[in-house]
Amino acid sequence: MPVLTVCYAAKGGSGTSVVAAALALSGSGESVLVDMAGDAADVLGVAAAGAPGLAEWFPSEVDASALDDLAVPATSRVGLIPSGGGPVAGADGRWSELGAWCSRRHGTVVIDAGTGDPPPELCAAADAVLLVIRPCYLALRRARHLRTAPTGVVVVSEPGRALSSGDVASTIGAPVVARVHVDPAVARAVDAGLLATALPRRLARELRGAGR
Repeated sequence: MPVLTVCYAAKGGSGTSVVAAALALSGSGESVLVDMAGDAADVLGVAAAGAPGLAEWFPSEVDASALDDLAVPATSRVGLIPSGGGPVAGADGRWSELGAWCSRRHGTVVIDAGTGDPPPELCAAADAVLLVIRPCYLALRRARHLRTAPTGVVVVSEPGRALSSGDVASTIGAPVVARVHVDPAVARAVDAGLLATALPRRLARELRGAGR
């Protein structure tokens, strides 16, 4: 059964790209990661510099089937649709077209929507819309001012924070579906370009079921 998950953040530095990549890597069967934020290739350690992507597809006249040709292999079963060589800006109707394409695909599709409100058309097509957030007062305040109503929250937990996962859930008005701990092993994997081939087990375990 296809599963489409949109990941977004209210504040930069929340870990959205790592969470989105990990969800795609830990999905069962074939997966596609759609990069709207521009960080996924570096997070995965994939050579996609100069590769065409969403920035080239949106202003073109080709339909969504052309997106299949843009996929860059991250692993034998995970493909990456790169952000491309410029800002990702959708024209009227193109976000709906992208959402429909994602919904039709077999397997898992994860969209890294970056920071701020994701396009409503993508949220409408998604099975899960996940806010990735650290238990930080500033991040919570920004999240409260966004229009998007997430179906779940992924809390990136770090030592020394006064706010609990329960505080986050009650403030956002959505359940915490995963609690991910800041882990040096994840940082090392990303820095070495090895996340796609050596996803830390703890991260995969903590995200299990988050996009379902």
